[in-house]
Amino acid sequence: MYTIPTFSVTQKPRAIAVLTSGGDSPGMNPAIRGVVRAALNQDIRVVGIHRGYSGLITGDFEEMNSASVTNIVQRGGTLLKSDRCLAFKDAKVRQRGAQILQENTIDALVVIGGDGSLTGAHLLCRESGIPVVGLPGTIDNDIFGSDDTIGFDTAVNTALDAIDKIRDTALSHESLFLVEVMGRNSGFIATHVGIACGAEMIVVPEYEVEVDAICFQLANNRRTGQGSSGIIVVAEGPEPGLTYSLAHQLEANGQIAKVCILGHIQRGGSPSGHDRVLASCLGASAVDYLCAGYSDIMIGVQNGAICDTPLKHVIANKKPLDPTLFQRALLLHK
Repeated sequence: MYTIPTFSVTQKPRAIAVLTSGGDSPGMNPAIRGVVRAALNQDIRVVGIHRGYSGLITGDFEEMNSASVTNIVQRGGTLLKSDRCLAFKDAKVRQRGAQILQENTIDALVVIGGDGSLTGAHLLCRESGIPVVGLPGTIDNDIFGSDDTIGFDTAVNTALDAIDKIRDTALSHESLFLVEVMGRNSGFIATHVGIACGAEMIVVPEYEVEVDAICFQLANNRRTGQGSSGIIVVAEGPEPGLTYSLAHQLEANGQIAKVCILGHIQRGGSPSGHDRVLASCLGASAVDYLCAGYSDIMIGVQNGAICDTPLKHVIANKKPLDPTLFQRALLLHK
């Protein structure tokens, strides 16, 4: 359980809106529920915004009550739907969004999403003065200011479930599989999955891929009779095609590898117990922070405690992959 700060109510909003934006992640629904139930318990009106910032600028709103979020904690995806709204990068569009919130007597906004969504939240707050709190909702776990993000644990476990099945074939045929997991520019999923599944190797964007060294180690493992899982976990990277390119390079060096891309199955499915607790606590805490007069912040967790980080710092910094963790992963695979 997390250490949760307590505050005095100094600036209770009349109404709070909540939206989910960008790529969906398991646990967004418990986060929405946390916001709604915590606000209603303080007699604050709650409005759900459909389709993220796209719904904000078109006024696609829904009045929410306790029944609106009944039996959603176990559901993947997001009840409010999501979207990647490129138009929200325009200051005039953000101004229109702020105007719509004001016209609907909405005093504050909670945004659940990744770095792009939190950037939009920061700009909206800075330009309009409307109090905004962000929650880190992304499977990539790449958000600065929080040790964990909503959906990361579920995505790791979803990938592990798939890899455990792939391993049966890899061992039966004594073959090598390159399993691609999501993560864009971040190797968090790949590193955690690689450790948890006992992968032979891990390839992440943070460190340069040395194909010759990989081939040498694979050949040496087989020559010396070292155990092999037959699994290499590869983070997808910023550009598509990395895993197939790596497979071709391995083949040119005498190592035949099959490719399995897990893709969007990692976004779906029922959120894990860990993600349900994390999301629920963050959602409820967002209301506490708004009622205490906080704004332009993201609520996350650090060292087991709920904490806040200014959004300007969140979007200006990149969360690094712990080099010690990655080196430990390499050590365990030798």
